[in-house]
Amino acid sequence: QVQPVESGGGLVEAGGTLRLSCTASGRFFSSSIMGWFRQAPGKEREFVAAIRGSDDSSYYADSVKGRFTISRDNAKSTVYLQMSSLKSEDTAVYYCAKRSRVYSSGSVYYTGTKDFDHWGQGTQVTISS
Repeated sequence: QVQPVESGGGLVEAGGTLRLSCTASGRFFSSSIMGWFRQAPGKEREFVAAIRGSDDSSYYADSVKGRFTISRDNAKSTVYLQMSSLKSEDTAVYYCAKRSRVYSSGSVYYTGTKDFDHWGQGTQVTISS
């Protein structure tokens, strides 16, 4: 079972914090790039953050930079998204994704949905103002 499984979504007041978790079984988790995307009603799915397996470096969408932090625990095959200073515009279904290609460049920022191969079912995050 390679499909990631997300958890941790919920209803939070604006300014609050929330941590999402994603467990992704399957081979080579520790070397895989893991990402978080989100999709608000009526909008396309958009990149939020990603973390490389090679060196644990991470990168973020401008809209969440400084507020969200992605991290991973390879021993648990789990990636996290710590979200703080939440805003109403952060309301969306959040998806975890795994890139399972044989090769991933260490200098390319993979942010497109086509750059990732396995997707979770999503977890709803709702921010009340």
